[in-house]
Amino acid sequence: MTRTAQAFWLATPGEGEIREVALPDPGPDEVLVRTLHSGVSRGTETLVFRGGVPESQHAAMRAPFQEGDFPAPVKYGYLSVGVVEQGPAHLVGRTVFCLYPHQTHYVVPVEAVTVVPASVPPSRAVLAGTVETALNALWDAAPLVGDRIAVVGAGMVGASVAAILSRFPAAKVQLVDADPARAGVARALGVEFTLPADATGDCDLVVHASATSAGLTRSLELLAAEGTVIELSWYGDRQVGVPLGEFFHSRRLTIRSSQVGGIAPARRGRRSYADRLAVALDLLADPVFDTLLTGESDFAELPSVLPRLAGGELAAMCHLITYPTGE
Repeated sequence: MTRTAQAFWLATPGEGEIREVALPDPGPDEVLVRTLHSGVSRGTETLVFRGGVPESQHAAMRAPFQEGDFPAPVKYGYLSVGVVEQGPAHLVGRTVFCLYPHQTHYVVPVEAVTVVPASVPPSRAVLAGTVETALNALWDAAPLVGDRIAVVGAGMVGASVAAILSRFPAAKVQLVDADPARAGVARALGVEFTLPADATGDCDLVVHASATSAGLTRSLELLAAEGTVIELSWYGDRQVGVPLGEFFHSRRLTIRSSQVGGIAPARRGRRSYADRLAVALDLLADPVFDTLLTGESDFAELPSVLPRLAGGELAAMCHLITYPTGE
């Protein structure tokens, strides 16, 4: 009898659906995973949902186990946590993280899953991919002890960066966002909160993650001379205006991109992708990261949840998807 699973597909931009998919039997070097939770990364996944991936980036934006092509139909996602039901003996029964789309069960190579430490609850472990992005950005940024740092944009990625920086020795960290409600996020993470107009300048480093032109402009304004903005935002097909006149040249400022698809040069050759993900999962032992899980829905609700996330009706950071048990 053919084994099947349920998967979420973007049928056409702005419209998703649950489809039945066939599952292969796992081979000797594969595992069958039953999903416990997946996470919706509000920034990237809602951009994909509305069909906003530019044609020039269709290949670069492919998720590891994506099916279909942009703009649609496409099966997209990359924050999945489940239990291994079949596979090598040392993995059966273990909770694992995988860069897989939203699907009730799936079969992947053994090397595609990472065991979640016992200290990390499965629901929090869906953040591993996002915390890995934040970790890579800080490898790119290389902050120093005592730095004055601003993180502009208190969404899922920005908050992850701030959470890691809150542990950094003697650093003065401010989380900057236009939404006053994000003050509670900053307070939970143990960093200062400020609205853009009130942010303190003369920063040694600014990490930008608001995905807005206004946020990037404010990031440049907050820098001290010869300071650097680490750009983490993904704008998709939107055009971005940046004030490269005015003070940009006279203060010798730098804008540097950071993207999780490659290991930061500072650690390239010394750390593998598996090493980086393992560090991210170790960081998630801290319950402060639960602050980033700002909503929860059942898997069957995904077709109605994503339009609400994309439209801003659900002001989520990471929206947790919970799967039926015993299937």
